[in-house]
Amino acid sequence: MDSSLNSKPEIQSATPPMENNNSVEDSSHNDEAAISSALETAGIGDSSEPPTISSKLLRMLEAATNWRPVLVKMQNSEEVFEENEGVVSEAPRTKRQIQYPEQTREFDSRLTKTGRRSLSHSISHSSTDSNGSGGSDAENPEDEVSPRDVQQINSKGSRDFCIKNIKLADFGRREIELAEDEMTALMALRKAAQVEKPLAGAKIVGCTHVTAQTAVLFETLVVLGAQCRWAACNIYSTQDEVAAALAEQDLPVFAWKGESEDDFWWCIDRCVNVDGWEPNMILDDGGDMTHWIYKKYPHLFKKVKGIVEESITGIHRLHHLSKAGKLCVPAINVNDSVTKQKFDNLYCCRESILDSLKKTADIMFGGKQVAVCGYGEVGKGCSAALKAMGSVVYVTEIDPICALQACMDGFRLTKLGDVVRQVDMVITCTGNKNVVVREHMDLMKNGCVVCNMGRSNTEIDVSSLRTPELVWQHVRAQVDHIIWPDGRRIVLLARGRVLNLNSSTVPIYVLSITATTQALALIELFNAPEGRYKQDVYLLPKKLDEYVASLHLLTFDAHLTELTDEQAKYMGLNKYGPFKPTYYRY
Repeated sequence: MDSSLNSKPEIQSATPPMENNNSVEDSSHNDEAAISSALETAGIGDSSEPPTISSKLLRMLEAATNWRPVLVKMQNSEEVFEENEGVVSEAPRTKRQIQYPEQTREFDSRLTKTGRRSLSHSISHSSTDSNGSGGSDAENPEDEVSPRDVQQINSKGSRDFCIKNIKLADFGRREIELAEDEMTALMALRKAAQVEKPLAGAKIVGCTHVTAQTAVLFETLVVLGAQCRWAACNIYSTQDEVAAALAEQDLPVFAWKGESEDDFWWCIDRCVNVDGWEPNMILDDGGDMTHWIYKKYPHLFKKVKGIVEESITGIHRLHHLSKAGKLCVPAINVNDSVTKQKFDNLYCCRESILDSLKKTADIMFGGKQVAVCGYGEVGKGCSAALKAMGSVVYVTEIDPICALQACMDGFRLTKLGDVVRQVDMVITCTGNKNVVVREHMDLMKNGCVVCNMGRSNTEIDVSSLRTPELVWQHVRAQVDHIIWPDGRRIVLLARGRVLNLNSSTVPIYVLSITATTQALALIELFNAPEGRYKQDVYLLPKKLDEYVASLHLLTFDAHLTELTDEQAKYMGLNKYGPFKPTYYRY
């Protein structure tokens, strides 16, 4: 083993700049919301510098590839960079001051034992964002028998699950196997660490999308030694056949497509409230699992060793708790890792937007006029894809830097109100609220398609369309016509929820990048010695971002250039990375 494994790799700041794309969400709630609005509307604040990587994780990484960590000088436990002349200087840091709203409402959600009563008309966005595999129209789950009322048993005699139909397991297994073929990096980690089992003793409760891709992550964690219980972070995202495949393997999963709001919280509670089993790790997407445990089971929350969160909503909540001095658990922010932001947001949306529009609205893109609201990573991906298909793309932006990028990329920067009468499509990519309001929709041309690619479901003011003078005509799954009194209609896709995963699928390969980062974060937090991580929110070191990228390069038979010793010295770098400072913007 390389002696450099005992060195301390570069540490990355946990306070990245926020972008105007779907990584920023509105998180407002009604009074009856299951999680208090104060926790929902918190912004990102300052965070502590993360400490070094655990030796067990380093050994695992070396086993997977010939990766070698970087030697970095440390001074007073602060991150430093070595300059060309050997002078050591402190790494630059960016501080931001965010004002947090007062907690005006308390968590008062109550579960019911048998009823399907709605906890509220508006629950957390991570659970209501429409995000799934498409196919069946599960928009009226009340018309069917709830899985909670059906006793199911798998072939091994276990009943510790609640899904739509266990008979779908064979179909789900085939989908998981297909995903494994594309998720090469995660499978490499599984193979490298299955002997050492770095997660032995970990009891992980997860709340993510239950799809073939997350199932590969779920099963990888089990192979690495963890015990897991899983719920869906989204009431529409679950692939029922995949949930069945997991349940057939005795993996406790509680999720089905088209859950009611009460079902959603019931499933989360079934993951946590188990006799003789206490979670010590949380893998979350939106913060619902974290805050359910924090509010309902505070004695369990204090015993959790670490939290890994992948969405901006959950990061907002964690930073709010940290600012209030109530975060008694270290957490790793996966959402703002470079590999997640640049690949999941940009490249995923660039490919999935076209597929989603084709499958829902049968759109011909050539010559169509499209307004893309927001030019962050998601807006960039959507705009590039539509432009390549021959569409005329207008961009709206609030950020002058993103706006200038749009202009330099050849797009016309405008205000939505100035082009709303003429465009054929309006696509929101901001993560904000009320980007497209009733006044805009009243002016749209007949047949205008309106959809949302942003993370939150608040960008299109759908509630303003539910008035007596407008007629809703359900055409097919994820497609509604809203008809005005004069006969004019707009085409609303996915009822304003996030379009791509709800109406179609996304590239498995891109999701492999995020899943690999999540697995590394869990291993790092679980194996960190006492005191290494404080009760704060951290990013993984940049070196691990580079490592995740290098694993995925293997798919392309790509060959990286290696610095010579002279070149590395000239640049002030270790020849094995990291190759960019923490503040570098890719």
